[in-house]
Amino acid sequence: MRIAQIVVTLLAALMAGFSGVVLLMRAQWIVQALNDYRVPRAWWTPLGLAKAAGAVGLVVGLFVPVIGVLAGCGLVLYFLGAAITVARARWYSHIPFPLVYAAPVAGALVLGYLA
Repeated sequence: MRIAQIVVTLLAALMAGFSGVVLLMRAQWIVQALNDYRVPRAWWTPLGLAKAAGAVGLVVGLFVPVIGVLAGCGLVLYFLGAAITVARARWYSHIPFPLVYAAPVAGALVLGYLA
């Protein structure tokens, strides 16, 4: 069970880290999406930093479990908020995208609880 937890946690951290880095680098495809969803430009850097910090927290959580739990809960809430933001912008076909990022984080939390 511990190996599964490590693998899923690292996958979740890579996905969240990637998501944070592309936002901080202002990749064109993410900038277009954020504009479509009407997310204020002033929020972009804090949101990217939050995802990057969550990714680091997940990895640290492999050694200090309470940090991983806090980071995981924060990331799940973040991606649920992103899904709500997408829904409020009426881009219903895009709702699965933030949920795809939330799924491995939730899986890591469950596996951490079971381990």
